[in-house]
Amino acid sequence: MKDKLPGRIPASSAHSYNARESWRVFGIMAEFVEATDRLNAIRPAVSVFGSARTPPDHMYYLLTERITRLLSDAGFAVISGGGPGIMEAANKGAYFGKSPSIGLNIQLPREQGANPYQDISQTFQHFFARKFMFVRFASAYVVMPGGFGTLDELLEAMTLIQTGKSRRIPIILVHGPFWKGLLDWLRERLVSEGMINPEDLDLVQIIDEPEQVVEAIFKHYETRGFLPLPEEHELMLNL
Repeated sequence: MKDKLPGRIPASSAHSYNARESWRVFGIMAEFVEATDRLNAIRPAVSVFGSARTPPDHMYYLLTERITRLLSDAGFAVISGGGPGIMEAANKGAYFGKSPSIGLNIQLPREQGANPYQDISQTFQHFFARKFMFVRFASAYVVMPGGFGTLDELLEAMTLIQTGKSRRIPIILVHGPFWKGLLDWLRERLVSEGMINPEDLDLVQIIDEPEQVVEAIFKHYETRGFLPLPEEHELMLNL
């Protein structure tokens, strides 16, 4: 009688589902191991986020390409999501620079196709494994205008640093007119209602000029090296 209750999974189906879940865990582990092995020697690196829908003739695309070319020539590997739009611009600028261009591609039903400007291309099925790699290997984040995915990556980076789960690194928002409304809302709502501390907004800075983006990253590290300090390395192991 119990097997006929609505929503109850038959024992045979439950066993099959559990077996698939177990194999899925191994697949996730494989993604972490493979990506870590391929990226572990790529330092220092800057993770660049932005919209997949930005066309190549758009100012955001051209601005991103200029920034990442400067970063690459300055010695930074550039990590992007590996897809079209801003991600393509980020990889393209780095690809024609002096340092590696890295694409962390994600398998999606739409929007995502790997761009051709990647020295190292790594494909993920799981968003959280891919997002971990953006954080794990970055010495800075450069965040261009974008949609839900960009905001997700930005807020996760801020949350990890705010909560002490990740080391503090530069988070640079590019193109002030795009970001001003969001920062005003965070200040007027989250700070004023005590949801975050006022100094939490100091985790990000707005910079519009490509050369100043590079300068800001170097300034952050002028009294130390780009590699994680021993205590930061231990922190990243527990990310």
